[in-house]
Amino acid sequence: MLEIFGNIPLWAILIIIILIAVVAWKLIKFAIKILIVVVVFFAILIGLDVIGVFTWINENIISSFM
Repeated sequence: MLEIFGNIPLWAILIIIILIAVVAWKLIKFAIKILIVVVVFFAILIGLDVIGVFTWINENIISSFM
């Protein structure tokens, strides 16, 4: 197994694995934060649509310019 890596010491391999795990964890945390922001944004849009804000804008504001 270790012959694949040649003369690389075991501690260097462990440090590389730990660094890869830390970077992967930070990327996953960032992706989760972006996902939460997107979900909240669309939830707000859905809420505004449910209470009829976009229909009111279409009927009262946009139609007065046409």
